[in-house]
Amino acid sequence: MKNPLEYYKVHSKAYEAEAKKLYKQMTTLSTLRLLVFLGTGFGVYMFFKQWQIAISIGVLGVVLFIYLLSKYTNFKRKHSFNKALVHINEEEIKIASGDFHDRDEGLQFQDSSHFYSLDIDLFGRGSFFQFMNRTTINEGTHTLVNALKANNINDIEKRQEAIKELSLKIEWRQYYSANSNLVVVETPTKHILTWLQNHKLFLPKGMSWIPMVFTLFSITLFLLIVFGVVEHQTLIGYWLLLGLGITGRYLKKINVLASNTDKIRDTFRQYASLLDLIENETFSSKLLKEKQKQIQSGDKKASDIFKAFSKALDALDNRNNLIGAIFGNGYFLTDIKNSYQIEKWIEQYGNKVSDWFEVVSFFDAYNSLGNYAYNHPDFVFPEIVNNGSVIKAEHLGHPLLNKEKRVDSHVTIEDEQFFIVTGANMAGKSTFLRTVSLHIVMANVGLPICAKSSKYSPVKLITSMRTSDSLTDDSSYFFSELKRLKFIVDAIQKEPYFIVLDEILKGTNSTDKAIGSRKFVEKLVASNATGIIATHDLSLCEIEKELDEVKNYYFDAEIIKDELHFDYTLKAGICQNMNASFLLKKMDIV
Repeated sequence: MKNPLEYYKVHSKAYEAEAKKLYKQMTTLSTLRLLVFLGTGFGVYMFFKQWQIAISIGVLGVVLFIYLLSKYTNFKRKHSFNKALVHINEEEIKIASGDFHDRDEGLQFQDSSHFYSLDIDLFGRGSFFQFMNRTTINEGTHTLVNALKANNINDIEKRQEAIKELSLKIEWRQYYSANSNLVVVETPTKHILTWLQNHKLFLPKGMSWIPMVFTLFSITLFLLIVFGVVEHQTLIGYWLLLGLGITGRYLKKINVLASNTDKIRDTFRQYASLLDLIENETFSSKLLKEKQKQIQSGDKKASDIFKAFSKALDALDNRNNLIGAIFGNGYFLTDIKNSYQIEKWIEQYGNKVSDWFEVVSFFDAYNSLGNYAYNHPDFVFPEIVNNGSVIKAEHLGHPLLNKEKRVDSHVTIEDEQFFIVTGANMAGKSTFLRTVSLHIVMANVGLPICAKSSKYSPVKLITSMRTSDSLTDDSSYFFSELKRLKFIVDAIQKEPYFIVLDEILKGTNSTDKAIGSRKFVEKLVASNATGIIATHDLSLCEIEKELDEVKNYYFDAEIIKDELHFDYTLKAGICQNMNASFLLKKMDIV
């Protein structure tokens, strides 16, 4: 069995060593650049009266300086890339040790009206999302969240195949994340798509050749004046004003265009590098190949199209240089030329950008899923079956618990079967409910689950475990519970769900609670529902005698030598040992 932790330790050291090596090379290049600058200045000064030699030294010095600057920039990017890889591997080591509570909790994705996201620790501190999320772009995070909340039981094996493949491409996954981390993006892609869709072209078609012709006339005029063919040197000034006048006609709209493009340049630079990685990788799974095909545009690569657009955006950004703006627009109509290139790109590819963005977000999200599968080689991908038990799992455990301390359970839940789970406080009932719930959610996403083996007949999940009152809409706790239970009843009339309930009707008295809980479970069973309810109400267990679909299970607690002991083991039957009065006495509350 592969050891992910060993991989992270080895590669963290290797990337750190490479980063240090590159830093030394950067320092050497910086020193050489300084020497070239000083040497060029000294040489020009020494041969100032011999202008031919001085110019030669100056030109040679500039060329050498630019070459060293280019090399330095290249080494700097490689250094940043390797530092990003170091950080990625160090983070994996830290998370594997259980230190992940400083990461994004995803609280903004909790939704009390969702089928299960509020109840099963999917989001929040110490949540499944906080533990497994490795997305690097905002849209990728949303794609991952949507996958976790989708309740999608179709094409599970297709997703499993994609996640299995990505789990084995660890270097590619880390390169993808490191490249993404090199560019800080501030503008959400939805804002970019809105702008692209709403942008109205303002430059006429003729602007494809007018800047080129104007540039030729400018160069010709310069040469004629330099060689004395044209003696009126003031013509060059009038020509400058003519160019500025032509540009000025569109200046207001060009300024608006430049303002918008300035906000999106980094996004396109980042996405170009990620598209390049996707295009140049070989995939075998059907889903990944479909996504790779989605970014093809004729005989051109999406990454090349993005790079071309990024260059056009950078060129327009150069207008912020005052001297370049005046002389560039006056003699070469650079603003018009660059704006036309951008508008031409928008016209040709604007309607395809959303597909390219979606693919990048997909791979960002699936990188997290593949990374999770790689980090848990002892987990298993459930065998998807169309008939039989909904869940038949051996050694099923909660994926976030320490495997050295975790107590696993053998769980078999048949279709249209309902478990009533009793047990003492802290004996493991709620953890068991979340374990089963996460099995369903993870299996539906296509992830491996925390078990030795599992056969799974896909089913959607719906829960009621953490109802709360609301001061904003003036609803009591009890009324909130009733609304949630009504939501469940309405949902199961439309299609089958696996129902998980934890101590329902807590907001009323014990007699009402016992009667109401019994009637609700009977209604669910009559509706051919499948699921689990955890309760402290032992009278509810009497239903097993009346309905074959209902089975009793429990988690036990024992008092040994005046100490409370739990074995966290799921057993058939009804719990007889409760611990509330013992704990009250033990803590000197009563």
